Amino acid sequence: MTQAKNFMMIFRFEPNFSYQPSQEEQEQQHQAWGAFIGNLAIQEKLVSTHQLGFSGRKIGADQSIEEGIAVSDGQTLGGNMVVSASSLEEATELAKACPILHIGGTVEVRDIIPMA
Repeated sequence: MTQAKNFMMIFRFEPNFSYQPSQEEQEQQHQAWGAFIGNLAIQEKLVSTHQLGFSGRKIGADQSIEEGIAVSDGQTLGGNMVVSASSLEEATELAKACPILHIGGTVEVRDIIPMA
C-alpha cells in the first residue's frame, strides 16, 4: 500500500474589485466550498485550509513596505488547502472538484517537502 503524502492546492483567481456578487451568488459559492471541503474531510483527505483576505502588505528585500496584495498575470492568491493523497495524480483528481474553477480561477497542486 502506498503511504499518503501531503500536497498543497493553491487557489488563484482574477479579482474584480468593481463587482460585488449578489447575496445569492455568495451563498452559492459558500455552499459549493462547504461541499468541496466537507467531501474531502469525509474522505479523510483534508489536512488544513485557509482563505486569504484582500488586505495585506508586501515587504521587499530592502525592507521597503508596499500596501496591497500581489497580482501577477491578473490573478491573486485566494487561499490554499493541504490534502493527503497517495500521489500527485490523486491530489490532482481531488482538485478538479474545486469551486474556484467554476468562476474562472485555477488550482495549482504541489508536493510538500517537510522541513527537517
